[in-house]
Amino acid sequence: MIKKYEIRDPLYGFIELDSWERDIIDHPAFQRLRRIRQLAWTDMVYPGAVHTRFEHSLGVMHLATEMYEKIVEKKRGYLVNKLGFNDSGFDIDKKFIRLACLLHDVGHSPFSHAGEELMDEKPNTDKRYKHEDYSPAIVEYKFKEIIDEHPQNENYHITVKQISDFLRGSAGVGRRLLWRNLVDGQIDADRADYLLRDSYHIGTNYGSYDLKRLLVTLTISEHPETGAPLIAVEEGGLHAAEALIIARYLMFTQVYFHHTRRAYDHHIAETMKVLLLQEINRETFLPPTSAENIDNYLSWDDWKVLGLLSQGKGGKDGCALRERKHHRRVFYTSEVPTEAELDQSKAVLEKLSGLIQFVDEPEKSWYSTGEKDIMIERNVAPGLKETLPLSSFSSVVRGLLPIRQRRIYVSLQDKSKADALLN
Repeated sequence: MIKKYEIRDPLYGFIELDSWERDIIDHPAFQRLRRIRQLAWTDMVYPGAVHTRFEHSLGVMHLATEMYEKIVEKKRGYLVNKLGFNDSGFDIDKKFIRLACLLHDVGHSPFSHAGEELMDEKPNTDKRYKHEDYSPAIVEYKFKEIIDEHPQNENYHITVKQISDFLRGSAGVGRRLLWRNLVDGQIDADRADYLLRDSYHIGTNYGSYDLKRLLVTLTISEHPETGAPLIAVEEGGLHAAEALIIARYLMFTQVYFHHTRRAYDHHIAETMKVLLLQEINRETFLPPTSAENIDNYLSWDDWKVLGLLSQGKGGKDGCALRERKHHRRVFYTSEVPTEAELDQSKAVLEKLSGLIQFVDEPEKSWYSTGEKDIMIERNVAPGLKETLPLSSFSSVVRGLLPIRQRRIYVSLQDKSKADALLN
């Protein structure tokens, strides 16, 4: 009999796992996530924001399991008869999803997304590697023995190659590609967990939404143009999906894009460039292309960076972090700036020439409507259903425009001078 364990969680009460999952959790590459903060230096704004990628990963595994179970319970016949799933394979897919979700974030750099810009450029492209590239590589290089050769795997035959392909979104995973929406989609367990978890730890209600309603209205539908199967929300869950999007909007504006938090993101990125140069003679992490590179990458975590900072390393930005003398915002536009505001920002850039430390703008939209929208399935007639993007039903979602706010920062010692020049 397989032994079961429970981990107490502030959101879900208890998260249950078996001895195989516990062995994976005990692996040093996974334990490293205890030393990676979920929200980087956000505790400088919200002091409770000291939770880690470790607990988030457990939460994603738990929540993806609940989503999977609700969908299979509701659509088992469709999955078997229409998509060719095998009744005996549902338990295997459930285990596969749990392992993949558990491992989806093992590739995060120190201080999570704050370190993304320190990743090397991909060969023959103008794009950088992301943590989504490191995660499958770490799975392949570090978890082969504990997955492929684990005694419990005799009943599942799951391989690290299958998991890494799944995390990359490779077509080679076949029908299981459908389940990737549970870990990488507009309504996935990743987003569903971090909204609730981040909101809980910072002490706000911005990330709240009706999780229970969302779970019971998840379904399998078909893309209106391609006919491909996809995870959607039934019409009865439309407002729960709407609430999830509003939660994302509020968390982005109030937390993730908070002006002081963004200053700290800038400082930690610049600090780590200096530390990487001092420690490995380059300003970026080694690419995820060899076992040696992965070992070096995994040696970097928040504790290592904080230890180097405590030794006085990290340059002027390291000093700003230690002394909480972060750069100050001296100008900002509206969240959706007018042309006049953008012209004004250009004038400010000219006035403050020589004083400006950095200009901040969102790198990408917090939510995409259209092709990447949450899909809603509704009944249009007896026995006839249609699946359309949430934004086609919701005037609220249509009205939430991309945030394009521009902010200009100067050093703390230059703030008075900058204010005088602008007044």
